[in-house]
Amino acid sequence: MPHEDILTFEEIFDLVKFAAEHGVNKVRITGGEPLVRKGIVSLVESIASIKGITDFGMTTNGTILDKFAVDLKNAGLQRVNISLDTTDPERFNIITRTGKLEDVLRGIDAAKNAGLFPIKINCVIKQHSQEPDARLVRTFCEENNLQVRFIKEMNLETGQFSVVEGGDGGHCASCNRMRITANGDLKPCLFTDLAYNIRKMGIEEAYLAAIQNKPSCGSINQKNQFSNIGG
Repeated sequence: MPHEDILTFEEIFDLVKFAAEHGVNKVRITGGEPLVRKGIVSLVESIASIKGITDFGMTTNGTILDKFAVDLKNAGLQRVNISLDTTDPERFNIITRTGKLEDVLRGIDAAKNAGLFPIKINCVIKQHSQEPDARLVRTFCEENNLQVRFIKEMNLETGQFSVVEGGDGGHCASCNRMRITANGDLKPCLFTDLAYNIRKMGIEEAYLAAIQNKPSCGSINQKNQFSNIGG
């Protein structure tokens, strides 16, 4: 994506401020990997300053979290979700292609020391939470006072998604979430082609359109991949 197509921090701030003024009190920064964006701590600080935001978190793969945890906490971030699909070092390297488990474990420790609680571990599963890798993650979380959420592998094009075990994601009947993408598309549901761009429509018009057209249930998304709308 060309750099000029990516929302500036000021645009993100303006959207969140507008949303907070109209009832939103929970914000989570996700990606991709949000910690690789230059100046991420300043974005956290600006969002944390918005009146009405009472639940402020971030989803990260944790590989460089140890370098940011204290600064993020000081900037106003409250908690983190960390992706971890296995605690077997060899399996971790295979799943992530290049990752090192020790980096994530160091990030988890840093989050603990910084006071970014609760720390939630997101574990992607193929079929169920009794798979070998998932069982390793569950044991690790129980031993380290971490909350674990098992998320079944999803597919946008086929509409494959399910309720998150240990979390509240995937409950269409009670879902009140929206997703803003890097280029300004406000999506009322990940599993739909609907998107309302805040640059083209303006924040208020896009926000109201997303709210008014939120589907009762997710279906399929043939216009996006998780790489451009976030996991």
